[in-house]
Amino acid sequence: MTSSTTPGLARFNTLEESALAAELTEVCASSVWGSKLLAQRPYATVDALFTASDAAMAELAVEDLEEAMAGHPPIGRPKPGDPTSAREQRGMAGASEELKQELLELNLAYQEKFGHVFLICATGATAEFMLGRLKDRIGNEPGAEREIVRTELGKINRIRLTRLVEEGSDA
Repeated sequence: MTSSTTPGLARFNTLEESALAAELTEVCASSVWGSKLLAQRPYATVDALFTASDAAMAELAVEDLEEAMAGHPPIGRPKPGDPTSAREQRGMAGASEELKQELLELNLAYQEKFGHVFLICATGATAEFMLGRLKDRIGNEPGAEREIVRTELGKINRIRLTRLVEEGSDA
């Protein structure tokens, strides 16, 4: 993605507010994050949009992060009929049943400890990589883990925003 204006960015800047708000909810379930991006339109460049997204993510309160995380299915269980989560979790496709079972068990333990799904930017990641990161992160303190989740959400948002400004509404 270049830093110049694209037809998709022009669409982003001019789309009716409620329509774009709905699309932004598909990028990130945090209503505060989406509202901040809407309020700063128009964006001169895609990089400016990314900067605004990163800043909005950095400013989210704990409850806003929880709202954002609630929009993500567990690793290994993409939402049925959701091409976005299926595409992002493609690395799970070739995983063995044993690996999937271990991931499920650790996901449940993670949810018990932290109160939310294990969140990782799964795009391009293998099942083995995601399992390794889950094993590493399950031992974190809640505050440290929350900041890792914030970073992972920021990565996911950039990927989804890129798709949104490149392809239209298929975030």
